[in-house]
Amino acid sequence: MVKKTIYKCDIAIIGGSMGGVAAALAALERGYNVILTETTDWLGGQMTSQGVSAFDEHPPIETLGCTERYSELRQRIREVYQEKYNVHPVKNGQPLNPGNGWVSHLCFEPKVGVEVLEEMLGPHLKSGKLQIVYRYEPVKARVKNNFVNEVTLQDNKKNSIVIRAKYFLDATDLGDLLPLTKTEYITGAEAKADTGEPHAKEKARPDEVQSFTFCFAVEYCPGEKHTIKKPKNYEHFRDTQPYSLTLDANTEPRHFKMFREGSKGTLPFWTYRRIFDAKLFKSSEQPDDIALINWASNDYRFANLIDKSEQEQKRILREAKNLSLGFLYWLQTECPRDDGGVGYPEFKLRKDIMGTKDGLSKAPYIRESRRIKALERILEQDITQSGQRKKAKAYKNSVGIGWYQMDLHSCVGNDDVSMFEPTLPFQIPLGALIPVKTKNLLPACKNIGTTHLTNGAYRLHPIEWAIGEAAGTLATFCLGHETTPVQVWKSKELTKALQRLLKKQGVPLEWKSLESA
Repeated sequence: MVKKTIYKCDIAIIGGSMGGVAAALAALERGYNVILTETTDWLGGQMTSQGVSAFDEHPPIETLGCTERYSELRQRIREVYQEKYNVHPVKNGQPLNPGNGWVSHLCFEPKVGVEVLEEMLGPHLKSGKLQIVYRYEPVKARVKNNFVNEVTLQDNKKNSIVIRAKYFLDATDLGDLLPLTKTEYITGAEAKADTGEPHAKEKARPDEVQSFTFCFAVEYCPGEKHTIKKPKNYEHFRDTQPYSLTLDANTEPRHFKMFREGSKGTLPFWTYRRIFDAKLFKSSEQPDDIALINWASNDYRFANLIDKSEQEQKRILREAKNLSLGFLYWLQTECPRDDGGVGYPEFKLRKDIMGTKDGLSKAPYIRESRRIKALERILEQDITQSGQRKKAKAYKNSVGIGWYQMDLHSCVGNDDVSMFEPTLPFQIPLGALIPVKTKNLLPACKNIGTTHLTNGAYRLHPIEWAIGEAAGTLATFCLGHETTPVQVWKSKELTKALQRLLKKQGVPLEWKSLESA
């Protein structure tokens, strides 16, 4: 029997992404009632269900450049390993990195991230201020005069829930609430005449969306054979992708080896996103090294998921899964070995790491979402190291900070767009979080007012978290002051009051300590 349940709350957060969890914590700690929904059974989005548990962060992340809550998240992850695993003492006072992956100061197993997020939300669940609904996705919304009154979600059995709230936050990875609520949005690449960005295309390409990836984890088991069955369309993907250990992003190609340094000092592929370094653990019961595979070779760039029918999305996802499994098969059978042979059959697919039957992440790692038409739009020239400029554009209405390269993977219809462009430490302007029309909906993930290009810098872990905190705080601020986001943006006094609140909550608004960066 199909069920329908009605929920009421102050703030409804649709999407259990990193931004969604951050928004929930910000709102809950100010005493508001929150409902948080998630399409899978894991909270955390890119750091958990999407399998990217090797954080993409900026160099000074250990000491500055993130919110206090994000710093707490990172510390709690380390504490899980220190308290529950038999870990060797870390030398020279360096912070623990369970995987010792070279992409990040913190590489860990997704399940540990889930555990920590649940612990952080636990007191609010116990108090009754928070309700979490798993395995439901939004299907429709009721909107009147640009005001969202309710959102309906369904599970795979067509059971539905209706959420009525004063504010709705879209923390989905594809901006799923935007079309449902008739919130104006942009997809893909803008035209240079529109943005004036140096790297923008001459003509707009709405379908040119960054590739997405089904990540997976493998354990290195010397002397064993764990080759999987050859996936469907293997030869096609092997030759057209192509499968390779070489990377090319607006630089000369970088050639990697599996366990050794490659040409021109490239670090080993294996340790790139290693999430479990066996040498750190004392117990013989612990597994061998485990690495996360998130690479250009398993980026799916043949179609995007935005504004597609349910049937077409399912087809695309199936094909993307075969692409990833094909890359695993290539690693096991055809990848050039450091010793001169081919294939590493000793790579064992660890299905338990992702918590799935096929061993792939529960959800695809999404790099690019629908983006709101915002009161302020962040442009390439606002954040890149152009000319003699030493600082990114300064925003008097900043609600957070971030820093990452403008990192674009191959895109639908444009295989050559890969980019890794340096940026300056930047801010998150208030207006980028406010839609031009919809009154009570805020973006809380990768759906803020960036462009196709600047999304490549604002989509990473600590920045998505900062966006979520800002959105959650803004919603509570508006409720507490009986005002609207637009009115806050228009008022210097209200903006300053919001900023004082954010600072009090441990959200940095400028890069004071990094003047030379």
